[in-house]
Amino acid sequence: MGLPPSLQAVLDRLVDVAAGDRRIVGVTVGGSGATGATDAWSDLDTVIVCGDAAAAAAVAADARHLAARLGPLVSAFTGEHVGEPRLLIALYAPPPLHVDLKVVAVEDLATRVEDGRIAWERDGLVSAAYARAPAAWPPVDPQWIEDRCWTWVHYIATKIGRGELLEAVDGLAMLRQLALGPLVALRDGRPAAGVRRLEQLAPGDAQVLAATIGDHTPQGALAALRAAVDAYRGLRDHAAVERHSAAEEAAVAFLDTLPLDAQAR
Repeated sequence: MGLPPSLQAVLDRLVDVAAGDRRIVGVTVGGSGATGATDAWSDLDTVIVCGDAAAAAAVAADARHLAARLGPLVSAFTGEHVGEPRLLIALYAPPPLHVDLKVVAVEDLATRVEDGRIAWERDGLVSAAYARAPAAWPPVDPQWIEDRCWTWVHYIATKIGRGELLEAVDGLAMLRQLALGPLVALRDGRPAAGVRRLEQLAPGDAQVLAATIGDHTPQGALAALRAAVDAYRGLRDHAAVERHSAAEEAAVAFLDTLPLDAQAR
């Protein structure tokens, strides 16, 4: 799979463990490991496919023990913070290696965002699941973004006005993740993954979005928010949406009311 040797060694041990556990019917590798784009900074995204829901629940309950069999485990926790409790995120060291272990039932493969590379399978069960239903990456809905964007802009502006600048910085990151990055992907006809790898995939847009980062000053945060508005308007021109002009005008006009000199504290 073109994995770095350290990650390949973990994957080989995972395959050995899976092959000896009748509850498990396959192991796949996703992300950069599926596309052959791994590098020295890559983690290992794996899916452990079980024969049915009961088997998946049992394996997931024992996931930390399974992870400990793959190498020198120094940390492991489940992925509720990314909305995926079936995921165990593991760190091995030395050297530090990040490995994701997601446990699913074979029927869960009917809904998936990618066809992970099959590292090992039992009786062709993963291949058969792939054949029954195609992978589908969540599409970008530009109307969903337009319906929310101007309220988001106003909300971030209120944080700047109040002096809650760390909140404003977080809001600007949300705009990049949920609106600007996906619209770049939509325009370019590729799957959206927030702003991930944007520096490589669309370096010109990355430079534009860099202006939306700002700093921990009212003036810097407002300049970044105005840059985000400009970037959004330009990207929106490439999408078919029903524009919320009244909301747009109100939110943008509100930016001019911020008493920035009083907030430099």
